[in-house]
Amino acid sequence: MSVLALLTLRLRDVIRGLWREAARFGVVGALAFVIDNGGYNLLVFGIPGAGGGPMHSVPVQASAIATGASMIFSWAGNRYWTYRHRHRDKVAYEAALFVVVNVVGIAITAGTVFLSRHLLGLDSALSDNVARTFGWVVATLFRFVTYRRYVFVSD
Repeated sequence: MSVLALLTLRLRDVIRGLWREAARFGVVGALAFVIDNGGYNLLVFGIPGAGGGPMHSVPVQASAIATGASMIFSWAGNRYWTYRHRHRDKVAYEAALFVVVNVVGIAITAGTVFLSRHLLGLDSALSDNVARTFGWVVATLFRFVTYRRYVFVSD
């Protein structure tokens, strides 16, 4: 078999592996997104039709709490499903790296709410959710790259 054919087969295998990994990461992320946004909306806006939520006056803190809850789910899902073949033997070290990466992710997501609320003066459910979705997308791209490169790597 020629070198070009071998390289083509290797590239195909790498792309397939990356695609499967990205799909699993996406499933975990989608579920974490539901936990995050559902939690945020319940904390800030409450149950629809029942009035404001318990953290209506502190939406940035509510965003951090909701994202923190989704972070716990995400770590378990990514460690034991997405990257089950790549995780470290030292769970505490891996978890610490995961937390550091996710603190940056929380800052990105909460930061978009801060910008929307305090710099743009927007305070509706729609503007909060648009800001959080934008922040979530940026934070998700950051997480995917850093999880693969720094967090879930074999020792």
